[in-house]
Amino acid sequence: MTRALPLEGKVAIVTGAANGIGAVVSEFLAEDGAHVALIGRDEETLRAKAVTLDEKYPGRDSLPVRCDVTDESQVRAMTAAVAARFGGIDILVNTAGGTGPIETPAREYPADDFRRILDLNVMGTFLPCKHVIPHLIARGGGRIVNIAGTSGLRGYRNRSGYSSSKWAVRGLTRTLALELGPHDITVNAVCPNVTTGARMDRIVAEKASKVGKAPEEIYADFAGQTALGRFVEESDVGEAVRFLVSPGARNITGHDIPVDAGWDV
Repeated sequence: MTRALPLEGKVAIVTGAANGIGAVVSEFLAEDGAHVALIGRDEETLRAKAVTLDEKYPGRDSLPVRCDVTDESQVRAMTAAVAARFGGIDILVNTAGGTGPIETPAREYPADDFRRILDLNVMGTFLPCKHVIPHLIARGGGRIVNIAGTSGLRGYRNRSGYSSSKWAVRGLTRTLALELGPHDITVNAVCPNVTTGARMDRIVAEKASKVGKAPEEIYADFAGQTALGRFVEESDVGEAVRFLVSPGARNITGHDIPVDAGWDV
């Protein structure tokens, strides 16, 4: 039997597509039949990923585009290039982002670092939305999914910059949902908790060094804060995004979908 392709003919942009959650999301959308524009700053990795996707999922195409999502001129050019290549845009998934300093009280948080993480996580989400929205409207509808985080659901001690940025992403998501509902465009946020991968390994190592504990203790502490007692996998986040851009999620908009193993309960 031939597998159904719910996104066949759709055009998706995924920011932060070179690695981590963005790479997984790109894979899932390609598997579901979408043409995927892979957006990021590591052009070599993006090109390699595009080749892999096109070989693995024929009958649709991938387009790697180098772009700094905090630079409006680059985002404008990227969006135009994707629309020109595929004839339109149906889906935007914003996974590009960063963490900023960890274990840093607000009174010690460098102002430049605070601005930098807000620029990356908030402007880096806003600008792709701003420039993709006209294409979604022209298409008669579409999907936007932003990656927020559980640190945008509650306060996060010693992570003021990161937490502030993720709360802002949730506010942007809800505002856009209200603005774009009349155009049949849904806008949602996925909120992962601690997620396995290179970024989390770095955070754990840095926190372990600062608090004088072994990395294994830090991992156990993070996992112990969840109802299920475990970390989230990048594929868990990808599956949530896959659902939100599917036809089955057509009446879900303006919401935060925690993928957190039961952390925020």
